[in-house]
Amino acid sequence: MPSAGLIPRRVKQLAALLTLFAAFTAQLVGALLAQVPVFVTAAAAGLALDLYLRPRQPRLLSMLSRVRFDVTVRQLLRDMIILLGLLRVEGVHPLREQAPLTVALLLVYALHFLCQAIAVLVRRTRTLPVVTRNIDASALRLCAAPPRLLARRPGHRLLTFSVPATTGLLVTAATGDVRAGAVGTGLSVLLMAAGTFHLATWLLPGKRPASQEQTLEWLDSWLAEYRPTVAMYFSGGTSSAYQANMWLSTLSALDGKPLIVLRERFMVQKIQATDVPILCIPRVAHMFALESSTLKMMLHPANSGKTSQVLRIPSIKHAFTNHGESDKLSSCNPYAKAYDEVWVAGPAARERYRQAEIGVDDKDVVEVGRPQLAPIQPWKGAPEGPCTTVLYAPTWEGWDGNPGNTSVVLAGENIVRALLEDEGVRLLYKPHPMTGSVDPEAGAADRRIRAMITEAAARRSGPRPGLEAVAEVARRKAELDRLTSSDFRPGADELERMMLQSTPEEGRAALVAEAQEAWEEAYWASFPAWEHQIVVTPRLGIYSCFNQADLLISDVSSVVSDYLHSEKPYAVANTSGLTEEDFRATFPTVRAAAVLTPDASGVPELLESVRHPEKDLYKAARAELKAHLLGPSDPPSLVRFNAAAVALCAEADERRALMTAHLTQGIPIQRGPGSPAGRQEAQTGTDGSREPATA
Repeated sequence: MPSAGLIPRRVKQLAALLTLFAAFTAQLVGALLAQVPVFVTAAAAGLALDLYLRPRQPRLLSMLSRVRFDVTVRQLLRDMIILLGLLRVEGVHPLREQAPLTVALLLVYALHFLCQAIAVLVRRTRTLPVVTRNIDASALRLCAAPPRLLARRPGHRLLTFSVPATTGLLVTAATGDVRAGAVGTGLSVLLMAAGTFHLATWLLPGKRPASQEQTLEWLDSWLAEYRPTVAMYFSGGTSSAYQANMWLSTLSALDGKPLIVLRERFMVQKIQATDVPILCIPRVAHMFALESSTLKMMLHPANSGKTSQVLRIPSIKHAFTNHGESDKLSSCNPYAKAYDEVWVAGPAARERYRQAEIGVDDKDVVEVGRPQLAPIQPWKGAPEGPCTTVLYAPTWEGWDGNPGNTSVVLAGENIVRALLEDEGVRLLYKPHPMTGSVDPEAGAADRRIRAMITEAAARRSGPRPGLEAVAEVARRKAELDRLTSSDFRPGADELERMMLQSTPEEGRAALVAEAQEAWEEAYWASFPAWEHQIVVTPRLGIYSCFNQADLLISDVSSVVSDYLHSEKPYAVANTSGLTEEDFRATFPTVRAAAVLTPDASGVPELLESVRHPEKDLYKAARAELKAHLLGPSDPPSLVRFNAAAVALCAEADERRALMTAHLTQGIPIQRGPGSPAGRQEAQTGTDGSREPATA
């Protein structure tokens, strides 16, 4: 059932659509029957409605475009009907007076299409084969983008510049005075001509950026100057950027020169604030510029269809880090055998790959811990204060339709209801950002859960932080925005953003980290300790919620593994259909958890064990499981991660040396099972072809 807020919007859209068609119908009928007041009024109403809908109902206008009734067609039809109506107006001679008006109107449309052709050329010249961020690309002759109305909004341009012509013709139809039509069409011609000429200046050498060949030459020279050693490679959809963002701090802390390599142009702005240079290379043909660079290895936080393209570069070693570890089958994807190494947190993941038998050799699995978990605070015992803070962070439904993937559908409402019934609970609900993207039932359940929490929050009352707390959040947010956000004007395109996002200021990363921590502290302090929260603020990460929580309730997912770093109590919802015994045996992350059934009947006992640690049956098990899942605490995870990167870079150097010797001196390559060449042969095949295995 559609939500209450959705129905009025659809009613408004339907009413606007019917009004628009009624205006065209009345305009045509009035022109055919020589009812001048009718067709003039209808035409004016249709034009006014189009101007009104342009900023307020973009979805409706997009729908009309899909059925080939876009703004250009509507405006052309409107003007043609007006010309038809002028034939029935007394005092307007068809040849002596109307013909010049028709010619002027046709000139308006001719200039519009000329402007559009120039806009296409401008956009092509301003679409470079690479997109950069945190890189000085001034050598590419970057400049500000042309006005969006001229370059990227042809329908809006025609509608805006045609207003004088249409208005003048309507005045002529109403009064019989041809001068009004002449002035209106003349003004539209001047506007179109001026806009076309202004746009054409972006094709002149002074505003024309580097060509494709010049850009690729610049890329080679920049790589030679920067000399990158370790890169993170990422490709994905609009909602998957979090998979890469979680590795930014780790990447920037590694020895050597880090680099971020992306494949989708939109992803450049999805990556959070970082000082690491970002290089987006959309076409696979241009990826091989990396082969001749100093780049030694790549980290891969996710698999994608475009991953196989970069695996073809033999001079680069590849390590799969994943974007989280859980007991789900997706954490043991057969695609992993395409990489040189698979980096996991601890022994549990090594065992998982060994038992999965998907072709990943045990010697290629490297335990590196989870370096990004450092901000998670350890368990401090029983909750302090009047409320027990419970974080319910379910995962999404996944691609396979397994009912055990997420608890939102079968157990979510019961869990939330049981928590809200306890007056001593403060609930933080943080759903996965992709909830409902595959299964509409999951999206509907998520909306019902949010409504339950909102209603329960409205029933609570008590002392709240003062206005100074709210002001502090605003101040901290402004400071964080200043450091992390780029102030783009609405018409900015890729080149203009590249120009504005050049080399970052020295020390910005440390300032961003401090500002983020200060904002998070102010954010939580601005809410009373008893108030339920629905946490969907993109800037507020899951680890910050971990630090607020006394208890986590989640599903079988990487959230559980990460939360274990704190050794705080946690529970996992069992919606798989398995018995509790089989559930614990199947999923190792559940071994130290309380297990909740779909009816959430165990919530009161769970809360009791959190408030009274002496009743906590899993305290020792959590410490043991933490080491099993995340590896030892000493040496620190970042140290182990960096050592693994150094070792893999050394293998890349060894292989390059062997290949160079083979090509220049004819020295045969040793192909022992543990040598880099032997590992390379295992991935390429005996015929030397570079075709990595794919899922």
